Amino acid sequence: MKTSNSTEKWVTCPGCNGPSLFAPSNIYRPFCCERCKNNDFSAWASEAFRVAADVPPEDLPFGDPKLVN
Repeated sequence: MKTSNSTEKWVTCPGCNGPSLFAPSNIYRPFCCERCKNNDFSAWASEAFRVAADVPPEDLPFGDPKLVN
C-alpha cells in the first residue's frame, strides 16, 4: 500500500492486487484503472463469477411451499 499523504486512502485493487487510490478523484475505484474495472465487469458478464443461489430440488414443485395445496 502507498502512503504519500495522510488524507489519501490506498486500497488493494481487486483486479491486479496493486495499489489503488480510494477517492472520488479515482473514477475507477476500487480498481486502479479502466483495464482492471473492465476485466472484472467482463468476468461477471461472462458468468465467470456467480452468486450462489438456493435452487429447489428437481422433484419439488416450484414456488412458495406455503402457497402449494
